Amino acid sequence: MPSARPAWREWRAWPIWELPRWVAGFVVLVVLTDVVVLGVAAGHLSIHARDLELFAGLLICSAATVELTRRVGENLGFVKDVYAVWELPVAMLLPLAYVPVLPAVRFALAQWRILRVPVYRRVFSAAAIGLSYVTAAFVFRILIRTVPGAAAHPAGHALAWMPIVAVCAAVQWAINQVLIWTAIKGSNPAVSVREEQFAREPMYNDISELCVAVLVTFCVAYSWIALVFAFPFITLLQRSVRHARLLQDARADSKTGLLNAATWERQATAEVARAVRTKTSLAVALLDIDRFKGINDTYGHLTGDEVLKEIAHTLNTLLREYDLAGRFGGEEFALLLPQTRAVDAFRIAERIRAAISGLCIIAPGAAGGERVHVTVSIGVAALDSGSKREYTDLMAAADAALYRAKGSGRDQVQMISTTRGLSAVSSIPRAVNGGPSLFRGAASS
Repeated sequence: MPSARPAWREWRAWPIWELPRWVAGFVVLVVLTDVVVLGVAAGHLSIHARDLELFAGLLICSAATVELTRRVGENLGFVKDVYAVWELPVAMLLPLAYVPVLPAVRFALAQWRILRVPVYRRVFSAAAIGLSYVTAAFVFRILIRTVPGAAAHPAGHALAWMPIVAVCAAVQWAINQVLIWTAIKGSNPAVSVREEQFAREPMYNDISELCVAVLVTFCVAYSWIALVFAFPFITLLQRSVRHARLLQDARADSKTGLLNAATWERQATAEVARAVRTKTSLAVALLDIDRFKGINDTYGHLTGDEVLKEIAHTLNTLLREYDLAGRFGGEEFALLLPQTRAVDAFRIAERIRAAISGLCIIAPGAAGGERVHVTVSIGVAALDSGSKREYTDLMAAADAALYRAKGSGRDQVQMISTTRGLSAVSSIPRAVNGGPSLFRGAASS
């Protein structure tokens, strides 16, 4: 029978030590700070029946929300949920010793009832949120003293009380973001804070959640029975947040986050029709990774997936807010460039090609990794002002230009303008006989 593993070796095998050393130290520091704060606050706690009743009610609501989450699965990525609605009242209305407890219980339930992830992630998240609420609680206790009588009678001082709670909620949000994103960026520098947290949808969810949390806190300060009536509305808010996430997932490609083929084609068709109707310029581009199969065969599919993600990130960085980028499976991407003349479309495509050619993607290896050189071929077709070509004509022209870029040596941009009609396409049998590669699969590599 094999001997038991020594305890110190079990400790050294925890997944947390796979993080960069400073990130692991940061995680440990946050957790220990939260424990110390809880211990100090507990030492000064005076137990009152009303506090226990309110905490029990908020705890039941939080646990019920976890159970509702379990039925549909936990959000992936960085999508917000509605737990602040139950946790902000604890920070504003109860002694400090209660504040770190509710997030800890919530994450323990999530680990047990929803999805098992590395324990250190749950512990760190609970500690970071606990510390952010403790900070908000301190700020509340300082600010509320500036309004005599507001702490004891919130309803009579609503005009001052609610803005103070809103400020404290914003402080909690900011502290939590700093702590969480420090750890995330430290473990994965490629993650974009702007795209994941400060995009329109995440920010709208956060603001909505904090506004509702302020309202619930105000109502609960008057009577904890308000929780009975608040819970159904909070579940509705939770469903709306998840519905928005489902809609986004239905539109997006799972590997790159770009629009999927169906969504891109639907929106591009509408944009082309609009451009024809309003007699404005527009361009489309088809982008194909050169020799992508060789990258997968040489370095593995994980490296291939990383190439796809880096190209998607490059497109999001270089394209304008109203441009559309989509992935059509394999190694092919499509771009729609509204209000873009032919010469400008070519320049945009060339800038994208050069940026991708300069990407530094390291394939894992025993010698520290090897740089994977990635190039793309791009075919551009421009719908100049006054042209009456349809979406399919434009895509056929872009596909023909892509085929010409491939045949001319790859790692280049070729363009066809529809001002001259599609005569330039008719001399390329693949575009005429086979139709655009977009609907047939990836172009030849």
